Amino acid sequence: MLDLVLRNARIAGRGAATFDIAVAGGRIADIAPSIAADAPSENLDGRLVTPGFVDTHIHLDKSCILDRCHAEHGTLQEAIAQVAAAKRAFTEDDVYERGRRTLEKAIVQGTTHMRTHVEVDPRIGLKSFQAIKRLKRDYAWAIDLEICVFPQEGLLNDPGTEALLIEACKSGAGLIGGCPYTDSDPHGQIARIFSIAREFDLDIDFHLDFDLDASWMDIEEVCRQAGAHGYGGRVAVGHVTKLSALPPKRLDAVAQRLAASGVAVTVLPATDLFLMGRDHDHAVPRGVAPAHRLAEHGVTCSLSTNNVLNPFTPFGDCSLVRMANLYANVAQAGSSRELAACFDLVTQQPARLMNLSDYGVAVGNPADLIVLDGTDPAMIVAELAAPLMGIKRGRRSFSRPAAVFNRPQ
Repeated sequence: MLDLVLRNARIAGRGAATFDIAVAGGRIADIAPSIAADAPSENLDGRLVTPGFVDTHIHLDKSCILDRCHAEHGTLQEAIAQVAAAKRAFTEDDVYERGRRTLEKAIVQGTTHMRTHVEVDPRIGLKSFQAIKRLKRDYAWAIDLEICVFPQEGLLNDPGTEALLIEACKSGAGLIGGCPYTDSDPHGQIARIFSIAREFDLDIDFHLDFDLDASWMDIEEVCRQAGAHGYGGRVAVGHVTKLSALPPKRLDAVAQRLAASGVAVTVLPATDLFLMGRDHDHAVPRGVAPAHRLAEHGVTCSLSTNNVLNPFTPFGDCSLVRMANLYANVAQAGSSRELAACFDLVTQQPARLMNLSDYGVAVGNPADLIVLDGTDPAMIVAELAAPLMGIKRGRRSFSRPAAVFNRPQ
């Protein structure tokens, strides 16, 4: 018994042909040129159906706090300080409500899987973590939410933080992260995060190498630790803006090291553009790591949102199509092949980063799908095509009508 049939759908990777996609019991039951069934159906008129977008790096807990902060210089250090001051007044309900607003934006923009980073330290305790756990439960009908706890203000130099991280790991955190550049001993923090991850069998996601001084990088130590602990495929690093400052041969060498060690990279275009290069008064560097170039070397990469409406990024609508388009502009990736690769950086590649084994438009997979107002992945990015409908485990999660012209008679 079918629950829904999407008719006349294009599917990424299958050319210009159209297919019917049958859904039953929350999964894709059949894909064929034509499916005879009396089930409810939706004629998509050749629009693209894709598995939902995957956001591997966002901060729900500190989103929507612009009205509480007074950033004047736009630097990373100022953003950390402003949020550190603001979060002392956070309550669990406050974090939940702001996180809800941001999560709902992401859902209607077509995101069906998300990894949110949540700060844990003696100032905030586990309040944000508990709030995001509630969001994960309450919005499971629309999105799969993975929680990464991490120490934004340091670990070894912040007494009490490690005990709270361990408590969160015992209480349902999906993985653990780190922020070595805020610690007095960056390599010591990296080692300790790997140790905790191994104790609880958790994956790792670091904020890393977040400046433009390429004379030194922590990424080599992360790759070394990943190899030493057999953690290939279980470690990601975010930002790595230093990679934007590398000449081609050195970038190639780092990419080969990342690919060999199985360390993935998440690039955060909006935040990295906004914060980097603040000490330049002309010829300002972009500061955005070349994700599509790394991917050509076999590195698993993603493009993600990071912050929304706070001092790290004072804008954002949680659209990963917009993020892919922004990245394509900055990276000067304009060919059809490059634009299609940018689409992969918000779909297939981040799904691989999060080890989503049943992701994709294929029979037997969960019916986690979105319908886009376009026909081709490259042009979806180029034209900022809007998601028109979302389906999560076979149930419609959101819908909005396509624009209609009201022409005069």
